[in-house]
Amino acid sequence: VQLQAFGGGLVQAGGSLRLSCAASGRPFSTYGMGWFRQAPGKERDFVAAITRAGGNTRYADSVKGRFTISRDNAKNTVYLEMNNLKPEDTAVYYCAGDRGGSGFIVRSIRPDYDYWGQGTQVTVSS
Repeated sequence: VQLQAFGGGLVQAGGSLRLSCAASGRPFSTYGMGWFRQAPGKERDFVAAITRAGGNTRYADSVKGRFTISRDNAKNTVYLEMNNLKPEDTAVYYCAGDRGGSGFIVRSIRPDYDYWGQGTQVTVSS
C-alpha cells in the first residue's frame, strides 16, 4: 500500500485547510485510515481516524469540533477538513492505514497502523 498526503500549507489562525490522502495497492475499503501529526521536537500524535466503511470516526480531544475526517472509497482517498486552525495545530500531518481491527472499532494508537504516507506540512500563523 502506498499513501500520499497533500493539501498542507500556510494559513492564518482561524483559517481552514483540507488535507487529502490518496491510496494505492491493497483495496482501500479493506483498511481503516487515520491522521497523525508531529510538531518539531514532539512525538507523532493521533489526530483522527475512520473505519473501513466510514461508519465510525474518532478524534483527539484537541481537534474535536474543528476537524472532520471522511473517506471516499470509490476514489481511494481520505480527507481531513480542518477549520478554526490554531498555531498549535502547526505540524507535519501524516495519513496512515490500519489493516487490522474489526472494521467497527476506530484505533488511535500509532503501532496499530501498518501503512504511512510521507507527510504534509501545515503551518498556522498567529
